[in-house]
Amino acid sequence: MTEQRKSWLILAALFLLLLVLAALRPLAVPDEGRYGEIGRWMLQSGDWLTPRLDGIPFFHKPPYLYWLEAVALAAFGVHAWAARLVPALHAALMLLAMYLSVRQIATEKIARRAVWMLGTSLSFLMGGQYVNHDMLVAAWIGVAIWCFALAFMQSGRPSAALARWGFVACALGVLSKGLIGVALPGLVLLLWLAWTGQLKKILQLPWISGLALFLAIAAPWFWLAQRQFPGMLSYAFGTQQVSRFTGTTFNNAQPWWFYGAALVVLLFPWLLFMPNQAIAQIKHPRSATPSIANEWLALCWIWVLAIIGFFSIPHSKIIGYALPVMPPLALLAALGWDDAMARLRLTTQAQRKLFALLCATSLVIALAGNVAAARYTDKRGAQDLAQALEAAGAKPSDTVYLLGGYAYDLPFYRQARTPMVVIQDWAELRKSAGDNWQRELFEAADFDAQAARVLQMPEALEQARAQADAWLVAKNDAAVGRHLDGFALQFKGAAWSLYKPAGQSARASTPEGPKPAE
Repeated sequence: MTEQRKSWLILAALFLLLLVLAALRPLAVPDEGRYGEIGRWMLQSGDWLTPRLDGIPFFHKPPYLYWLEAVALAAFGVHAWAARLVPALHAALMLLAMYLSVRQIATEKIARRAVWMLGTSLSFLMGGQYVNHDMLVAAWIGVAIWCFALAFMQSGRPSAALARWGFVACALGVLSKGLIGVALPGLVLLLWLAWTGQLKKILQLPWISGLALFLAIAAPWFWLAQRQFPGMLSYAFGTQQVSRFTGTTFNNAQPWWFYGAALVVLLFPWLLFMPNQAIAQIKHPRSATPSIANEWLALCWIWVLAIIGFFSIPHSKIIGYALPVMPPLALLAALGWDDAMARLRLTTQAQRKLFALLCATSLVIALAGNVAAARYTDKRGAQDLAQALEAAGAKPSDTVYLLGGYAYDLPFYRQARTPMVVIQDWAELRKSAGDNWQRELFEAADFDAQAARVLQMPEALEQARAQADAWLVAKNDAAVGRHLDGFALQFKGAAWSLYKPAGQSARASTPEGPKPAE
């Protein structure tokens, strides 16, 4: 068997393992419930232009994830695994792009070692199955950087074909998560070209054809959505990106060192070998690693430092934002392995045993993380409630009233055909709500007055008490007791309880659903 064939088999095996792990746990809330349901609703509604949460336009992120989710759910059914297939495929793309690139700039041995390191890490086996936008944009950022860097490193003029693929990757990155899809590759490449004295090559890129490709892919949806929903661009870019980057009032505030710890978690134990390469490069800067050119080492370090530095600026920090730097870190760790083994003076057989042991350790950590995530979600999700609704004879078209919170995963599991009616004091919340799920809904509702009818005041429960097809879902730990008068408990789940209007035994379908509270 050839060395390249071995590498391809390893890539396939790691991807299959990722798919198996993706089938072993329920949708995590809120993120996976939210984003999985938006994709399901897009498939059900047939509206491929407007991402909607509970029927309300949701413009926090562009629609690339939801489009692919809708396709996957149509092909494989409405299951958590089908929704997770989308990030899993992009994790595979990240791994494949790294392998193909490293094979060109280093050796097959180093490329395969980097594949093992990245492919057995939590960043791949957990981050690669998590339903949100982070792995998608991370994969396309990586593809863009590899394509442009390989284009610039060609002898003579930059490769136009590779550069055009870089423009395409940037466009898909923008459709994945907005401006960072183009801003971060641009930042890394600009710093790298300046560091290596190649800035003048920027002028030699195929700008006309490249920008044409970029705009043809990235621009149409934004133009169409802005045309149908005036103010969408200001909200999507101004509020959800610029304000979140510069503001101090958003969730997930973390200290400056957060991403240092995140990198250790995401690439443990392999990140421990990266300092060996750094030390070797500092001591012998011109011949630290004979198997790879110094220009590529510089790219890896700039890639890591620029992106982690960029995301360290905001107060709000999320571990998924570190995913774009996993490929260069894996390559640096793969290079550092040789330096570490040279210092330890281990035999070739001992090195193989140690490497296998560390791979096994990584896999055990990933499996344990998967089990822990499943148990955590079981205590907070609504899958048990969806099963209780089905057992009680509820139809997907029945009206569900939500009280005390928002059950992100409930519509997905029961394959609801009508939006849930969310009961809150919305007038007061518009004055006082922070960066939470209530603001998420009422800001979205401002784009569509008709869809906003699902946000109701507590008085709407009077109508629910007389509605034969109504079900009330209340959060267990919420102070909602006074609103439960006239409802009978049907099921108490781990996080949510199910109620039916008291005294109703017969059921009648009312397709019109609830009337809005005046």
